[in-house]
Amino acid sequence: MPIAPTTFVHEVSVIARTHLADDVVELVLRSTNQTPLPQWEPGAHIDLVMEPGLVRQYSLCGDPTNPLTYRIAIRREHDGRGGSVRAHQLNVDDVTTIRGPRNHFSLYDSSAYVFVAGGIGITPIIPMIRRADANRLPWRLHYMGRSRSSMPYLSELAELDRGRGNVHILPSSEFGRARIEHLLTPTDVGSTVYSCGPGTLLHAVEDASKMIGLSCYTERFTAQVNDDVVDVPFVTRLAASGIDLLVPADRTLLDILIDADIDVSTSCEEGTCGSCEVPVIDGVPDHRDTVLTAEERASCDRILVCVSRSRTPMIVLDL
Repeated sequence: MPIAPTTFVHEVSVIARTHLADDVVELVLRSTNQTPLPQWEPGAHIDLVMEPGLVRQYSLCGDPTNPLTYRIAIRREHDGRGGSVRAHQLNVDDVTTIRGPRNHFSLYDSSAYVFVAGGIGITPIIPMIRRADANRLPWRLHYMGRSRSSMPYLSELAELDRGRGNVHILPSSEFGRARIEHLLTPTDVGSTVYSCGPGTLLHAVEDASKMIGLSCYTERFTAQVNDDVVDVPFVTRLAASGIDLLVPADRTLLDILIDADIDVSTSCEEGTCGSCEVPVIDGVPDHRDTVLTAEERASCDRILVCVSRSRTPMIVLDL
């Protein structure tokens, strides 16, 4: 049976659990055999595998230089699919499994940074701020949420700021809805913008950045939906076996691979985590994820099989 590209899997135990904010808990994880965990860079996330079929992605928000522990923060989504509720049930000494880390939200070199976070979207931003600060690069943060009680890591951010005025806390209960076009200004030209949070926030950040001419990188919680797209059938060929599989218009490529007993890592099934990335040998992917960069899309050498399809009648996968 062909197997998708290898994903690191680790058994970890919860060594600390902290209530951070309304419906937000922090978990500190350590390998059960206390060996170093894989290295990671700011922007990386892991899959938390709580039980078969229940996998969720959480950004690493701790210290990349600490090889022994990972830190994640989880907001409980009362109207979600149950993953965050289950994660909130994890307690100290519980053992679970993680996959990764993976990084599709890398911090690129820049002369200065502007960070924009919404709610739990602060988690991948904190290590980025620490890296920029350690490199003595100019940075500032605009952090939005419903209220201060719902916004995790306020104390840690205050310590990072050290009274310099780089951190702007903007709860809507005090200031109303923030106007992104007022936060990003022409004086930011030369800075790189990084933003994580709800889709409405990211759209506003992307639009404001484009108007000013700023480089902008975002990470979404959910995939963007294009209601104008009409799906058509296509064939996927598995290079290792030469088997051709028909992908109907009403089913995903991931569905068909699973039906054929192809072992593909999967998690969000919404095109936001990158766990189901598969190499493409031939054909042109119809990218519908929010993970790959413009350069990665243009290369046509990979596809996220949970949401993306094919622009050509056949696509050949390295499976």
